[in-house]
Amino acid sequence: MQLLARLLATACLAAGLLQPALAVEKVRVSLFSWPGYAFWYIAKEKNLVPELDLDIQIIEDPYQSFSAMAAGQLDVTSSTVEYGPIAAEKGVPVKFVTYTNPSIGTDKIILAPGIASPADLKGKKVAVLEGGLTQIYMGIWLEKNGVKFDEVTYVNVIMDDAVGAMVSGQVAAGELWEPFGSKVLENLKGSRAVTSSAEDYWKSTALLGDGMYMTDAFIKQRPEAAAATMRAYFAAVAWWKAHPAEGNEIIAKALKFPLADVELVIGKDGKPNPIGIWVFDLDEAARFMRVKDGPVPIGSANGVNDHWALTNTWWKKFGLMKTTLPPEAGIDLSPLKATVAKPPVVE
Repeated sequence: MQLLARLLATACLAAGLLQPALAVEKVRVSLFSWPGYAFWYIAKEKNLVPELDLDIQIIEDPYQSFSAMAAGQLDVTSSTVEYGPIAAEKGVPVKFVTYTNPSIGTDKIILAPGIASPADLKGKKVAVLEGGLTQIYMGIWLEKNGVKFDEVTYVNVIMDDAVGAMVSGQVAAGELWEPFGSKVLENLKGSRAVTSSAEDYWKSTALLGDGMYMTDAFIKQRPEAAAATMRAYFAAVAWWKAHPAEGNEIIAKALKFPLADVELVIGKDGKPNPIGIWVFDLDEAARFMRVKDGPVPIGSANGVNDHWALTNTWWKKFGLMKTTLPPEAGIDLSPLKATVAKPPVVE
């Protein structure tokens, strides 16, 4: 009976009456719980790239994700865009593959009650994610306001803990993105935001933003899967731009966030959110990464290359790096180039 069934199936395939089963490849992806990273859930729920099985994990500490990637336990992570130079110098087998969204309003530096000026922070504790963009943002802001970057003590916390540290009075200031910044301002009487990523200076640097990383092994040993994974991400962005209300509901459900918090970060209409982030489509990302010609969407004319140089400089100041490296030491553009050559088609 089984032999007869196999013969019948073979005959139907030959006659074009059946389609061969699509090979599905598992890809392990991580993010921390924030709407700007959660487009992966849209890609999975809407099955936008059927040849992939996206195994999505939430890992709140980005350095834990990078460690898991180095250990071969993850293929891809979404995180902030400053880790590439550190990974390159330390020989971590992880590459930055594309910038995905700049912050154009969601990031803030907030001072606790009683802190009247930046000078009042000298010798005090400030909440950041050490080794992350929040630390560079804080360092640049301090120096722009006459305080040396090393005249404060940096307290390493993830965002939930940063809110608690601010509200409980453990730190005198903190860098927080939405919806966490608003929670501090709402719950800590007398606190105030003194700068935000909406300001022209921060936009001119494109410093504050997010991106995608892949392991060397994934890129080199599974290049078609790497390209398909990036295609899945940008297919999800394109789908969200066409269906923002439903997309936001998918993200809110996946993250267990209130819908209002999702909308606060990525907006309601699929367009750049002036109090949140600008979610890049494939064309915008490709121009920023200098894979496609044309003006960069934000930042300086040299796009990611100038961003790399800025973060490399600051990691040397903070003692996290010793050398100056070229962008190609930690950036691999091959998945993005393959995606540009074969862009997603989303109905």
